[in-house]
Amino acid sequence: MKRMLVRYRVKPDRADENQGLIEKVFEQLKADQPSGLRYASFRLEDDVTFVHIASIETADGSNPLAGLDAFQVFTQNIKERCDEPPVVMEMTEIGSYRLLGD
Repeated sequence: MKRMLVRYRVKPDRADENQGLIEKVFEQLKADQPSGLRYASFRLEDDVTFVHIASIETADGSNPLAGLDAFQVFTQNIKERCDEPPVVMEMTEIGSYRLLGD
C-alpha cells in the first residue's frame, strides 16, 4: 500500500478551471469505480492551493488514476496552470479515523 499527498498552487485565473478538471476525474471515478484506490482532493482557503490524498491499494502497486482519461486530461497541462508545481510526498500512516477506510 502506498499513500501519497500532492500539493500545488495554481494561477488565480486558472483555479476554477483546475477544479473543473478535478471534478471530471471524480465523475469518471464514480462511473468506473476502479478498485485499489482511495482518493480525495481539496481546495484550500487561499482558493489557489490544491491538495490531493491518494491511497494506492492494488496488488501490483499500480495507480488506477493513471488509466483514467479524465486524469490524463487533468495532468496534461498542469504545469501551465501552476504558479507552484506539484510536490508529491509519500506518507506513512501513523493512524487515521475513517479517513482512508479500514
